[in-house]
Amino acid sequence: MAKEQLILTRYIRDIPDWPKKGILFRDITPLLGDPEAFSAAVDALCVPFKRAGVKYVAAIEARGFIFGAAVAAKLRAGFIPIRKKGKLPCRTESASYALEYGTDCIEMHRDAIQERDKVLLVDDLLATGGTMRAACELMEKVGAQVVGIACVIELLDLQGRQRLAPHKVHALISY
Repeated sequence: MAKEQLILTRYIRDIPDWPKKGILFRDITPLLGDPEAFSAAVDALCVPFKRAGVKYVAAIEARGFIFGAAVAAKLRAGFIPIRKKGKLPCRTESASYALEYGTDCIEMHRDAIQERDKVLLVDDLLATGGTMRAACELMEKVGAQVVGIACVIELLDLQGRQRLAPHKVHALISY
């Protein structure tokens, strides 16, 4: 187990049968509420990307914004919000992804990033990788270079990392 995993796992609360029976929800609220744990998580998310030339950090709403904005500030990079369809006021680029029953769509402002800009994608949780794969596609559509993907928690059984290949995935805690 990595050093940051040993420390940070104490701040993840397990909530059985939420949001529905049979699901074990990994709650990050205690981690967010502890200034030292939150700061340690942000620092650890940044470590592999400090010298990657990251110009922007992009994060998926809503919990991804919490970590993404903090990582952007730490890396002295700009922040790009990736939102659900219809939430952004200017011209957007979009990507769809599969859900268990149907599809959904995420968007970003088209003028948020330029061709060849280096971007780090951040979220709180990597599960199946569907939403993050769509975020990678958004960046590729506009010609940006994804230097990596960082998340606090990765659920290994759902194999999201495999869907994101060949991108580098950095997870702080794996279950």
